[in-house]
Amino acid sequence: MTHILSDKRITALFRLGIFLKGVHAVIEIIGAALLFLVPLDVITRFTVWITQDELLVEPNDFIANYIFSLGTHLSVGATVFGGLYLLSHGIVKAGLVIALLKNKLWAYPLSLVVLGLFIAYQLFRFTHTHSPALIVLTIFDFAVIWLIWREYQIVKKNREGVLENSRA
Repeated sequence: MTHILSDKRITALFRLGIFLKGVHAVIEIIGAALLFLVPLDVITRFTVWITQDELLVEPNDFIANYIFSLGTHLSVGATVFGGLYLLSHGIVKAGLVIALLKNKLWAYPLSLVVLGLFIAYQLFRFTHTHSPALIVLTIFDFAVIWLIWREYQIVKKNREGVLENSRA
C-alpha cells in the first residue's frame, strides 16, 4: 500500500513539475516575441524606468543593478540571439510538456536527454555569467529530470501490468 501512495505522490509531483516547465516554456516564448517585436531603445528606456527609483534609494541593490545592466547593455545581436534562444527552448519544452502530459512513452527518454542538454548549457553559461538564476533553474531541472525518470518507471510498470493482464 505504501508503494502505491509513493507512486501517486511521484505522479502528483511529476505533473506539478511538468506544469511549471510548461509555464516556463510559455514565458520563454512570450519573452522571445517581446525581444523580436519591441525595439531596443524601448527595452532600454523601460529598464531605466523600472529600476531608477530603486537605484536612487538603494544604489547597491543587486536585483535592480542586474536588471539595469541587462537592459542597458543589449545589442541587436544579443536580442536576436536571446529571442532565438528563448523561442527554441520554449517551443521544445512546450512540445515535450504536452507529450508528457499525454503519457507518450517516447517523450520520457527524449525529455531526459533534452533537459540534460539544457542543464549542460546552463552550467556552461554559469561559468561565464555566474548568474544565481542559472543555478536555481539547473537545480529545478535536476528535480524535474528525477521526477520524469520516476514517472517513466511507473508508467512502464503500469503498461506492462496491463499487457500481462490482457494476455491472461
